[in-house]
Amino acid sequence: MTAGRAPVDDRGSVTVEFAVALPLVALVLVSLVAGVVLVDRVGRLQAVAGAASRALRRGDESAADAALAAVAGATSRVRHVDGLVCVEVHGASAGPFALVPLHVTGCAAEGGR
Repeated sequence: MTAGRAPVDDRGSVTVEFAVALPLVALVLVSLVAGVVLVDRVGRLQAVAGAASRALRRGDESAADAALAAVAGATSRVRHVDGLVCVEVHGASAGPFALVPLHVTGCAAEGGR
């Protein structure tokens, strides 16, 4: 200790560092969970689009409607292009990425069994 200098008291500095870092850690964790939810939603929409296109390929409109009804808040459009029946499904994710529009397409050969 030098003469004329007061000792430095660094008690509580860990608490301040923790208080600054905790919101950042929470933000990263929430973003990771929201990303997983977003990827899960895309997978569900893709599965529904595929199931609906295969049902329409067989001419089973009731099964296609049931598959599309399984995903709440999604809209769909059916297109017939070059011997394919394609179902486009539009939806949105939940949570922090709710404003991200999701668009998937499932196609199957028309008239197949």
